[in-house]
Amino acid sequence: MQAALWGLLIAHQCSGPRQWEASEIELLRALAGQVGIAIQQGELYAQAKDSAAITQEKARQLQEALAHLKQTQAQLVQTEKMSGLGQMVAGIAHEINNPVNFIHGNIPHIKAYFGELVTLLDLYQQHYPNPAPEIAEYIEAVEVDYLLEDLEKILQSFQIGSKRIQQIVMSLRTFSRLDEADKKDVDIHEGIDSTVLILQHRLNAKPDRQAIQLIRQYGDLPQVECYPSQLNQVFMNLIGNAIDALDQEIAQKGWPNQQEAPSITLVTEQQDNQAVIRIRDNGPGIPALHQAKLFDPFFTTKPIGKGTGLGLSISHQIVTEKHGGKLQCTSELGQGTEFQVMIPLTQ
Repeated sequence: MQAALWGLLIAHQCSGPRQWEASEIELLRALAGQVGIAIQQGELYAQAKDSAAITQEKARQLQEALAHLKQTQAQLVQTEKMSGLGQMVAGIAHEINNPVNFIHGNIPHIKAYFGELVTLLDLYQQHYPNPAPEIAEYIEAVEVDYLLEDLEKILQSFQIGSKRIQQIVMSLRTFSRLDEADKKDVDIHEGIDSTVLILQHRLNAKPDRQAIQLIRQYGDLPQVECYPSQLNQVFMNLIGNAIDALDQEIAQKGWPNQQEAPSITLVTEQQDNQAVIRIRDNGPGIPALHQAKLFDPFFTTKPIGKGTGLGLSISHQIVTEKHGGKLQCTSELGQGTEFQVMIPLTQ
């Protein structure tokens, strides 16, 4: 046990002076030690109990948040126009799973520690006030110092999980900006990065393919006056399509280029009074016959059930009609595809 002063145990004979025997002093010393240990264990138990209640409440709140996000996903994906938000919520639900698992995985350990502390307190009550070898053996067996150290690590994992959730929610707000219906000056890079975070689970390695590399080549862009939520939906559609193209190529033919990993490159730059965003993949490319129809409503080259053909049409409408810009595609078979988004810096 750690040496610490918990208080004083005083024995006083009021009727008159008394010379205490050595055996009596030793008994009082042993009794004081046992009382101090009992007080310490009681305080530790109370602290652990409070921590468990807090973490269980956090787990409940996180479960409710996850259930709410999944319910929101089911509602949003009813229309193609909101499919970008549907993918966003799916990505959020995927990312929030890990912090929830941290908490669920550690709560049983805390409960087990509680049980051991309760058992220890019961033993003190049974043998109090006389010292007992069984108590000392049990203290050593359960490694109280280790329990305290491990509890601190567990609580740290809860903190890390909560921080991760905060970052995800921040990306959610940056991506959707549902409270910003009007045009606003924003950092385009923040919108792109929040979209990438939401799609990160699709970029990660899978059993049937390696991870898709994401390359950022950001230029020095000033803030751009735009509708942030709508523009982020454009980024979601374009980056999501690039991932689809790479996945489809690998699924059908395997990855042909062993010297170069599948990748998506994001380039931003300022040209005169315009912000230019290029989203480029090194996939199979698009046939020239299809390129002329890319922005037509309901046109799609994806397999049945993979898309309705409205994503690019809606994106084109957002860029051209809402922002007075241009959305163009450059592609060559075997050389990949690049989409260019060009919008004025000010509307």
